[in-house]
Amino acid sequence: MSNPPRVLIIAEAANPEWVSVPLVGWSLARAIKDKCNAHIVTQIRNRDAFLRAGMVEGTDFTAIDSEAFARPLWAIGEKLRMGEGKGWTTLQLINAISYPYFERLIWKQFGGAIRAGEYDIVHRVTPLSPTIISPIARKCAKAGVPFVLGPLNGGVPWPKGFDSERRREREWLSYLRSGYKALPGRTSTLKHAAAILTGSRHTASEMPARFAEKCIYMPENGIDPARFSGVANPAETGPLRACFVGRMVPYKGPDMLLEAAAPLLDSGALEIEMIGDGPMLEPLKAEHSKGVHWHGWMAHEEVQSVLKTCHLLSFPSIREFGGGVVLEAMALGVPPLIVDYAGPGELVEKDWGIKVPIGTRDEIITRFRDELTALCADPGPLAPMRAAAAARIESHFTWERKAEQMLQVYEWIANGGPAPRFF
Repeated sequence: MSNPPRVLIIAEAANPEWVSVPLVGWSLARAIKDKCNAHIVTQIRNRDAFLRAGMVEGTDFTAIDSEAFARPLWAIGEKLRMGEGKGWTTLQLINAISYPYFERLIWKQFGGAIRAGEYDIVHRVTPLSPTIISPIARKCAKAGVPFVLGPLNGGVPWPKGFDSERRREREWLSYLRSGYKALPGRTSTLKHAAAILTGSRHTASEMPARFAEKCIYMPENGIDPARFSGVANPAETGPLRACFVGRMVPYKGPDMLLEAAAPLLDSGALEIEMIGDGPMLEPLKAEHSKGVHWHGWMAHEEVQSVLKTCHLLSFPSIREFGGGVVLEAMALGVPPLIVDYAGPGELVEKDWGIKVPIGTRDEIITRFRDELTALCADPGPLAPMRAAAAARIESHFTWERKAEQMLQVYEWIANGGPAPRFF
């Protein structure tokens, strides 16, 4: 392997101007490129954003135009979702159908260079979904070029007792999701990958046992210190200030938070900053006013202006794959109060946050109310958590740190030995 390694990064979803998966794809691909000799391959829809970010087309990246196949399927997916932001599993099914064509075009353009040994590694950063196969994995293995897959994350089961939220999110296909394991090409993708990065313990548990030795746990989210550069500085006197950041939809739990906090809001012991938009926004605003400050949608880079004025992030979501908002709060030194399930539960430990056990809706409300009541009476335990939260981000979750972790994975592929463990 060259030093630095020559890496072809596949990041179909990668955009510095968007959030969620595209921002993860951009941030991780860019961070890896800063550490080695890399070329990024993305979808044509991201081209202008790459150029605005200073990337040079043809040198730094290549935009693949798969719109002839992707656009009509995307339109079908939007109709089947039955609402903006809903039907995530349906959208992933559409992506699973359209994505192999994208890789077909990549191989058509880069297959010769891969076979000629011009790249030491081919790394698919996005899609993140473990349901989407990579036909290139087998071709790379045949060419003798290691293929890295991931981080992969998704498909966290809906917790018991939340079927109504599941239906309101139009997650009909989630009942059948496990069928993806039988999709043609899945076993071949996993077999021919030199390393499989799993972004959650759940995703790791879905990997066949025979591939366990090449699976490396690595949460996919990270932090750009330039974007979250503030430092928490909540008022030392007055009410406790909590913040909710997320879409106003059932599974994020904004209604559970406000119900849990109601007595404290009424007494003036607590104030809550609510950031986010969605179908629940207006009904919740009509029902809750005292002690609640509604901000609606905010640009991602502006969220910290509110978040850093708060004592804690209060986030009772019951189904988060990654939990990026938890890391964003921690980066500012804002301890998170979360439900111990899926992504947030894997990111938070008692030194830098508070977890309540998953349970029924009523149980979560009661547990959040108990924690908020205790903190209103004595916010002292939050002080040491602030420094510990920021330190955890610095040591494990900046994009630079994650790129360094990726280089260790590449070195392991080249030199062998025990697989690296970062968490």
